[in-house]
Amino acid sequence: MNELEHAVHVALSVCLGLKPSETLLVLADPPLHDLAYAFVRGGRTLAKEVIFVEYGQRARNGEEPPEPVPTLMQKVDAVLAATSRSITHTKARRDATAAGARVATMPGITEDMLIRTMTADYEAIAEKTRFVAELLTKASVARVVTPAGTDVTLPITGIRAIASTGLIREPGQWGNLPSGEAYLMPEEGKTQGVIVVDGALAGIGLLREPVRIQVENGQVVSVEGGEQAREFAQQLEAVGPLARNVAELGVGTNPKAKVTGAILEDEKVLGTVHIAFGNNVSMGGTVDVPFHVDGILLKPTLWLDGELLLENGQPRF
Repeated sequence: MNELEHAVHVALSVCLGLKPSETLLVLADPPLHDLAYAFVRGGRTLAKEVIFVEYGQRARNGEEPPEPVPTLMQKVDAVLAATSRSITHTKARRDATAAGARVATMPGITEDMLIRTMTADYEAIAEKTRFVAELLTKASVARVVTPAGTDVTLPITGIRAIASTGLIREPGQWGNLPSGEAYLMPEEGKTQGVIVVDGALAGIGLLREPVRIQVENGQVVSVEGGEQAREFAQQLEAVGPLARNVAELGVGTNPKAKVTGAILEDEKVLGTVHIAFGNNVSMGGTVDVPFHVDGILLKPTLWLDGELLLENGQPRF
């Protein structure tokens, strides 16, 4: 078994818990066809049936896959989506997990990322992630400050955080692979301050210069910076007002992950914080829009109700 085959085996057997009696659906789009098919080959050694479906590349993260894919997702035991655009925060994923399917999403996965991150100890990551999720759930206010200029306050009273552990073994569970993040939506309409994204932006990649985002009452009111900032601003404008919603606060917990420009891995990096914009329905919110874009903040200091969780990118957990 080579490195790729081993990583695929870990993803399917350890993380997804695939059983000999089960049917696995592997989803792909053209940019990830070859890597997705590695999961088809791996799945055939573990599952009763493997179904492979490739559909056309979507324009942005959060867009729905075409019919009959959403219907098919509800009819299988497990779904692995190795696609270039994320379906994590889509109705198709929500309906599939509501029907009892386990769904692992791998938007933008690369062979290098897969091999590197699947060597992580996911039991240890799960323990750390659940601990951080519990702290987020209990807190009322989060504040994030970074050397790049972020200073933002996110009210989170009464919001239950989600622990994306990488262990997706029970009916209805879902999450990214690779994984390792604890996240939640802030209270709608209440986030205030400045967010300076200096690591990466989903769909744009590694940032050549920071993107400065002013937020008032939970909404993006201005975007400043260079060419990549203009690209992000154009995305917001194209989707409409709901895309401006501050949708998520997340904390990375995976020590094997590193910032590469692929948001799937970037948002899992231990010692980083990410803030996302747009859709928050998957986290219990009301903003349903085909747009969910995460921004990675480097060397963050994060307080929960005044207690340090991260200090200049160093975990205090």
